[in-house]
Amino acid sequence: MPRYVCSFLLAAVGSASIAQAQAPAMPVGFGPQPVLPAPETQLIPTVNVAPVQRWTAAQRPFVAAGLAIQAYARDLDHPRWLYVLPNGDVLVAETNAPPKPDDSKGIKGAIMQMQMKKAGAATPSANRITLLRGMDGNGVAQTRSVFLQGLHSPFGMALVGKELYVANADALLRFPYEEGQTAITAPGTKVMDLPGGPINHHWTKNVIASPDGKFLYVSVGSNSNVGENGMSAEDGRAAIWRFERATGKARVYATGLRNPNGMGWEPKTNTLWTAVNERDELGNDLVPDYMTSVKDGAFYGWPYSYFGQHVDARVKPPQPGLVARAVAPDYALGAHTASLGLAFYTGTLLPERYRDGVFIGQHGSWNRKPFSGYKVIFVPFANGVPSGPPQDVVSGFLDKDGHAQGRPVGVAIDKAGALLVADDVGNVIWRVAPAR
Repeated sequence: MPRYVCSFLLAAVGSASIAQAQAPAMPVGFGPQPVLPAPETQLIPTVNVAPVQRWTAAQRPFVAAGLAIQAYARDLDHPRWLYVLPNGDVLVAETNAPPKPDDSKGIKGAIMQMQMKKAGAATPSANRITLLRGMDGNGVAQTRSVFLQGLHSPFGMALVGKELYVANADALLRFPYEEGQTAITAPGTKVMDLPGGPINHHWTKNVIASPDGKFLYVSVGSNSNVGENGMSAEDGRAAIWRFERATGKARVYATGLRNPNGMGWEPKTNTLWTAVNERDELGNDLVPDYMTSVKDGAFYGWPYSYFGQHVDARVKPPQPGLVARAVAPDYALGAHTASLGLAFYTGTLLPERYRDGVFIGQHGSWNRKPFSGYKVIFVPFANGVPSGPPQDVVSGFLDKDGHAQGRPVGVAIDKAGALLVADDVGNVIWRVAPAR
């Protein structure tokens, strides 16, 4: 072989090796093809809950280089979800679980109730939506008003024209809206029943409008971990529904999604994506939460399989036919991170490295040692799909002693292009913008 050819090949191999060495590694349990360990069978599941020790006025989370964080609003009552109106007003769902008398029965239910109290998640629901407007010289909302009250564990919100939709724990409601109003006193109209009932295990229901406003997509979580309450209790659950505004007709759009929460439209392709909180009690590193594009008619495995066609042997009777058509999600988000919030970034205020990617609010779970989640991450996108490993954007919600100063849930982009984070344990809305 001629010497110049050998030199060229050696140089090419060397360049490829350097590029590979410089490529950032994907953390365990993340990415499009995560390595999944064998499931662990545990008689007593791992229970690891961070006790609450809320932020002092001088404390705040850590942020990535080039960013700064400020409390946009404090002293809220379990602020869990966010929605930014076209005029820049920020709606905050101050909410918690409705009464669920059949979800706390038995020894396991009693233990979970005790752990929820320890985590600061057992407070009564305020059942209201609060409006935050403007920003003063200190970065704090100028005004705050009760926008809607008397709701039933509200969560998702979506505005289409002059119609504001709110997803309660058991129904989708429609309210009349006029731009600039600071309160709605008109009664809501129920347009769609949502699965509720005395268990209502995953009570948070989200809603998002299609880009053309013709449809609403409503997420409904499962009524159990892996169907232990019987599959009849899962009717209409672990799914995303599509509601047609003009006719009032609704149908299941995608199924097998254990607890889909955040939803967003990927800006390059206008494809619907969702963040899904996966199952527990299979070990510290199973099963990873994930985000995925949502295909009409697709089945994503729950409860019979996870991350495609990995069978969950706990579920009886098995359903090999369903497992055979289970779709693997697009991108794993780590086991037991409780990935709930999801917001694509289409603004220009934050550094360019965040353009067109997605922010994920990871609430943190109870079923892992050591802790995971308790942060907001960013996943870059290219050509409509994830293109790299996750990056920490907001962290430090756990102090050095393992206490939860806060827990991030909903994420949203405000009118200026800053990132908003709902902290339902710290009772704060954080605002992340470029450092000055």
